[in-house]
Amino acid sequence: MDICIRGHDECQLVSVKAKQPVVTLRPPRPSECPALTELCLISKAHWGYDAAFIEACRAELTVHPSDLTTDRYQVAERDGIVVGVAAFSADGERGQVELMFVDPAAMDQGIGRALMQWLIAEARALGLSAIDIEADPGAAGFYEAMGARRVGEAPSGSIPGRMLPKLVIDLKA
Repeated sequence: MDICIRGHDECQLVSVKAKQPVVTLRPPRPSECPALTELCLISKAHWGYDAAFIEACRAELTVHPSDLTTDRYQVAERDGIVVGVAAFSADGERGQVELMFVDPAAMDQGIGRALMQWLIAEARALGLSAIDIEADPGAAGFYEAMGARRVGEAPSGSIPGRMLPKLVIDLKA
């Protein structure tokens, strides 16, 4: 898949081999926050969690319009439909992945990779030295494939007593 940059905040992904629809990365609109929240919850449910577990995660995965001004967000859109969302925050020299979700129907099509590449490029442009990730256990392999390494565990913000894989991507290496 080739990436064509069209301005600072937007790019298009085009598959050269298989004529897949174009995917555009762009900043989200505040009116999309409810749909982004539902995308996060549907994507989380992909890992086999029951409805009670997903509901326990709702507060942590809710996207508020104010979040769009405090964190850096990007959505992946295909044929006018949002199929992925990524967000990170920056504090000092480090970044933190806040969200990285892809619609299950669009998984394994390079969308998560494109969002992660955007996130890494943005973090580098800000001069960050590393990106910290507290991953769902099912998604840890994705982050490792993107260059992250495991450094320990972190407590879940939604489920008391649950520990999540903690990973880091070194940007200065």
